[in-house]
Amino acid sequence: MKIIRTDYLNPAFQELVAQLNTDLANRDGKDHPLSQFNEIIHLKHVVVVYLKNKAVGCGAIAKYDLSATEIKRMYVTPSHRGQQLGEKILSELENWTKELGLSKCILFMGVNQPEAMKLYLRNNFSVIENYGKLKDIPDSICLAKSLT
Repeated sequence: MKIIRTDYLNPAFQELVAQLNTDLANRDGKDHPLSQFNEIIHLKHVVVVYLKNKAVGCGAIAKYDLSATEIKRMYVTPSHRGQQLGEKILSELENWTKELGLSKCILFMGVNQPEAMKLYLRNNFSVIENYGKLKDIPDSICLAKSLT
């Protein structure tokens, strides 16, 4: 397994995000309100996981405020789930957040992602009040984790 740090221009990341968007559309419907946040342009902090030179997972962070990053575009291909790759991606993103001098990760997700919810709770994220534009989207869930 190899994890690389890259940005939104990485073709493997773009392909994995396309798969993620298809998965989310199948779960939530194509016009779900959360889909407005699926844009990847300008994501400067992206990780891609490779197994046997094949990209099988990804995630990204974007600076949210002076103390936090927002985790975005977490995905592992269905054929590679159950191998703790999500934990490895999450750990890399948390480490990168700390390297940037920030002390907290936040994220949002839809209610139809039970696998993701288990991943985040298992890794010490806590459900928080919906923040920002998410306050008006009733079937979204926001989570946070302090890294200190």
